[in-house]
Amino acid sequence: MSTATTTTTAPRSPLTLVRRTAWLAGALFWSAFAVLEAVNHGWLAGTFAFAFFIAPDLTFLVAVDEAPRMAKGQLPPRAVPYYNAMHRAVVPLALMVLYTFGPFAAWPPLFAALCGWLAHISYDRAFGYGLRTKEGFQRG
Repeated sequence: MSTATTTTTAPRSPLTLVRRTAWLAGALFWSAFAVLEAVNHGWLAGTFAFAFFIAPDLTFLVAVDEAPRMAKGQLPPRAVPYYNAMHRAVVPLALMVLYTFGPFAAWPPLFAALCGWLAHISYDRAFGYGLRTKEGFQRG
């Protein structure tokens, strides 16, 4: 007689679906805003938006030499503080507030960069990627 084991995954809560949908809406908004800034203010604004869209994931390179020794899905612990700092939405939002009231408000590429950064964070949250624990695993 054989026994079959089944693995069941916990159903996603409605709150999780709503939260991810909201993050996706935010991601689309910030992406559209970054593109609008690039169209209105030229290639430099577009370049900054694209660079800051990619920049948060470059934190993986901080400890690339340790990556082969990590478990699947684990970020090397040395890279976690940098990863988490670049993936907190409050950072670019606070910089946007400073941009709005600061003396550098006349330089649109900076605003485009912040839009790209927020788009990246929003897409990550919409697809289920969040901050990391000290050990480098995704937080629950």
